[in-house]
Amino acid sequence: MSEVAVAVFGAGAIGRAHVETLRRLDSCALAAIAEPSAAGRAYAEGLGVPCYADPLDLLREVKPQAAVIATPNATHRELAIACIERGIVPLVEKPIASTLDDAAAIAVASERANLPVLVGHHRRHNPIIRRARAMIAEGALGRLTNATVLYTFYKPADYFEMAWRREPGGGPVLINLIHEIDLIRHLCGEIVSVQAIASNAVRGFDVEDSAAVLLRLANGALVTLNLSDTAAAPWSWDLASGESPNYPPQPVAVQTHFLSGTEGSLALPTLDHWHYASGKSWFAPITRDSVRFERGDPYRAQLDHLARVVRGEERPLITARDGALTLRATMAVHKAAKTGQIVRPDQEIEL
Repeated sequence: MSEVAVAVFGAGAIGRAHVETLRRLDSCALAAIAEPSAAGRAYAEGLGVPCYADPLDLLREVKPQAAVIATPNATHRELAIACIERGIVPLVEKPIASTLDDAAAIAVASERANLPVLVGHHRRHNPIIRRARAMIAEGALGRLTNATVLYTFYKPADYFEMAWRREPGGGPVLINLIHEIDLIRHLCGEIVSVQAIASNAVRGFDVEDSAAVLLRLANGALVTLNLSDTAAAPWSWDLASGESPNYPPQPVAVQTHFLSGTEGSLALPTLDHWHYASGKSWFAPITRDSVRFERGDPYRAQLDHLARVVRGEERPLITARDGALTLRATMAVHKAAKTGQIVRPDQEIEL
């Protein structure tokens, strides 16, 4: 089976992570890199691959089969549509765009051209999430009643040396919590209303450092999300799941997601399944089963999936429209926190 030729737009941290993953795959081959900075060009030269300052020049000269778009969010619309117009399948890093109008435009272009667009919500590819979703679909939890998500961790002072991280849009809601919004949609169902409170009391920047969020789902379940990037705590998926080598392993197993239903409950990332063997009652003993699964690299799985989508063997696990729905719900958190009102994402923009 021939390798799928993949270009990478952007040689920042996430772009380089994609590049290094591509170099380990049999399903894909790195065709070229687009990066305007001198450091990015030197990086590409060190790998022995062509480098272009402008992604559009790369598309004209190289003609890859797929492209990973890991450039600033405001550029996603132009570059994704440029790929679509040329028949190149794009994997757009999250968030799919910087505005809902841009996200909708990418979705419409994808559907009109009948060309798939993938969005880089990589957690959907994690074997833990795949197993959890299968268990929920099989009825292990019964009817979902509620879920609780903890996303608390500590970003050091040098993280904020980049000015945009101290400004609206650069905080943990859009950068980090969007992952949890996407997981809730993927595992638990569509979000119909959002309430939120945000605070910048610790750092005093013009962007939040903490937030508390309440979601109502279409199936009636309620979800609470507790977020802070200034908490000395291990209760976050990044620190607990072990999916990225960038974070140290924890000294004990840490749980961050708690999903409850009428027939059982599930804790993630440990995949502890709690249920009654007989006689459901808080007076009866409850059983805990540790569900077996094989660990895997979701970034690698995501790019293997991209190759299969290019070959027509699979449909995207998350489409442009799906990614736009996740962005819409995440932006509703910002609006709810600012206004103090209940926000219905479907009333913000039609998708």
